[in-house]
Amino acid sequence: MTTNNKVISINPRDLPRRFDVKEREAYWRTQWDALEISKHDKTASREHSFVIDSPPPTASGSLHPGHVFSYTHQDVIARYRRMTGWNVVYPMGWDDNGLPTERRVQNYFGVRAEPNVPYVENLNVRNRRKELNLDKDEQLVVSRENFIELCHIVTAEDEKTYKELFNRLGFSIDWTEEYATIDDRCRAIAQRSFLDLDERGHVYTAELPTMWDVDFQTAVAQAEVEDRPTPGAYHDIEFGVYESLMEGEESVPESFVISTTRPEMIPACVAVTAHPDDERFKPLFGKHAITPGFFAKVPIFPSEKADPEKGTGILMLCTFGDDADVEWWRTHDLELRPMVARNGEAAPRTFVPYGSEELPSFRRKPESRGAGQQRIHWGSLDPHRAQFFYDQLLGMPLDDVRTKIVEQLS
Repeated sequence: MTTNNKVISINPRDLPRRFDVKEREAYWRTQWDALEISKHDKTASREHSFVIDSPPPTASGSLHPGHVFSYTHQDVIARYRRMTGWNVVYPMGWDDNGLPTERRVQNYFGVRAEPNVPYVENLNVRNRRKELNLDKDEQLVVSRENFIELCHIVTAEDEKTYKELFNRLGFSIDWTEEYATIDDRCRAIAQRSFLDLDERGHVYTAELPTMWDVDFQTAVAQAEVEDRPTPGAYHDIEFGVYESLMEGEESVPESFVISTTRPEMIPACVAVTAHPDDERFKPLFGKHAITPGFFAKVPIFPSEKADPEKGTGILMLCTFGDDADVEWWRTHDLELRPMVARNGEAAPRTFVPYGSEELPSFRRKPESRGAGQQRIHWGSLDPHRAQFFYDQLLGMPLDDVRTKIVEQLS
């Protein structure tokens, strides 16, 4: 090798015949860590600091190319800012306190948490399953405390896997600020934040619909819901018109037909709607429909969001079949008839005559504060027949309810 003031010449024979990528990557990783190039200066002013506060990834153990691409972008920015004199704050955390972690732990260990199960000290899942002679597909029921311990075990391994990958990729993350949403510090911060909101009067209870996981028995974020196409069929269901059948009004028809893919929701029907320009249904607006089998008296109103080309052009609104039902329920302050229990099955309900003292005397608006009354009593024009039909559905999952109702109404 020869040098001058401007050029360094290297004899090719002095270079290894094969470049060892893994060895060089490990070498530079060690050098960067020793020099602490990623560590930020905690004494630096805010004006001279560049903070990268990215949402922590979900440490579920399932790595994919997206982790490489997305974090490479922000790492390039972090390195550039350091090179231009900024104090770069680039921490990393793990979002492991939620449903993905619970689901992973449940499937990994084959367990399920129940609140009334006693805590087992030093629980060994494999040995416990053998003691109880559980089959491969049977879940071991454990206490909440034991389940949390298992969550910590799994997330610690997942976080280790993620951290090793990010280091191998050469990311310039400041690991001195590493955190996990499941750790005691983060949980305490979240709890203090909630208590602060409560003290400020921002916490309230309300009777509102939510996405619900019948397995984990918890609310689910929209981001965790996956839409999947499923086979279905339209069912033509005849609804009566109250003013014609019960009051003898001759200007309106006695009945109309709704074509629906969700006949299992008929017990929870609270209204009927059609497009305001649809001539077929204009005589029905302002009247009331009678639901088949359950004889509920529900309003019929126009809505521009109704599609005249879908089905027969007139549709039922139920609590709740989809997001559109939720929006209509909010907008029109409709009755609430929740028929699905937390386990995903048809819940017990009692049908009573309209005007009964057992019926709620008010409708709970979505923005109302305070818990709403349990809607276990439903009004019906024929409560005895409605009860007979409904009792046949008790304990059934919705797919079976659909089959049974089609059978009842055929």
